[in-house]
Amino acid sequence: MKILHVYKVYYPDAQSGVAQMIRHLAQGGDSEVEHAVFALSTVSTAGGTMQKLADVSVYRPHAQISLCSTPISFTSLGMFSRAVKQADLIHYHFPWPFADVLHYMARVHKPAVVTYHSDIVKQSRIYPFYRPLMRKFLGGMRAVIATSPNYARTSEVLGDYAEKTVVIPIGLDPTVAAQPVRVAAWRAKLGDGFFLFVGGIRYYKGLHYLLDAARGARFRVVIAGDGPHLQNIRQQAARHGLDNVHFLGEVSDEDKSALYELCRGVVFPSHLRSEAFGVTLVEGAMFGKPLISAEIGTGTSYVNIHGVTGLVVPASDPHALRTAVSRLHSDPALATRLGHAARERYADNFTASLMRKRYKHLYHSVLA
Repeated sequence: MKILHVYKVYYPDAQSGVAQMIRHLAQGGDSEVEHAVFALSTVSTAGGTMQKLADVSVYRPHAQISLCSTPISFTSLGMFSRAVKQADLIHYHFPWPFADVLHYMARVHKPAVVTYHSDIVKQSRIYPFYRPLMRKFLGGMRAVIATSPNYARTSEVLGDYAEKTVVIPIGLDPTVAAQPVRVAAWRAKLGDGFFLFVGGIRYYKGLHYLLDAARGARFRVVIAGDGPHLQNIRQQAARHGLDNVHFLGEVSDEDKSALYELCRGVVFPSHLRSEAFGVTLVEGAMFGKPLISAEIGTGTSYVNIHGVTGLVVPASDPHALRTAVSRLHSDPALATRLGHAARERYADNFTASLMRKRYKHLYHSVLA
């Protein structure tokens, strides 16, 4: 059974939650399922050919332009058609409007499913023009997969496809264990007991609210990641003299594991529906850390259950966020108890092996 995943970016060009999910799904080592990936290369020195990454065939044509966060390649149709010919089933990852265009330009007639990762939020002005194509595309899928029951319930778009929507949460496996030498090195730089944010620095991550919450606070915040809004966040921290906030930029998997090991808890203040799931929360739970997130009606409150695995606060509320972080900072026993529950919930619901098993069952049912 040969599966072709189609998304705008893929590892190692991108470390986004969707790219991580595809990577964990494709590198499962199941002899019955062979995965390939079609994604555009946004790095000028890479791409343009088919590559092998951990036994996964990756078709990676160059992206020439990007419009409204949508990378586009004018030379990708031939490579996409070749990739489709090698597959038994096409697995699209939404949203990437250019994939809809490729699907019809290549006249794909093979069975296809789509994982619906997020509503279109930021590009609301162009959405009315894209909506007819989107509805035709989603309507032609054999199955639509939501990543949480929360998102399936609250998305108006998914409501139109309820009869063929199934829920399969994103699952992860540890990429690398926390290595003692890296833990020691980061402990020497940062100490321990800080609150960790990991992810892309984007408009919907709510980090400006986190910085407001950290003003004059006793707790420390460590921000690991890069993105288009990093400069704005750094400037905000500098304006307010936030010496209890540390920016690390992009970190390796080894360093990320060490930071998770050292932190008191994971803070994830995303305040808009563009944050559909929150892979960082799964990573934090995997390391047995308590979670702090905002209620935005998406999968973040499916991963993090208030009072069980962590604390959930109102979105866009620095005071509530400060109260939650301060509570775990001053009560290590509570943080430990919530962290243990988060680890148990991860093991029961969010492992990559469970995700792969669920998708394999779906693939078989669609192909049958």
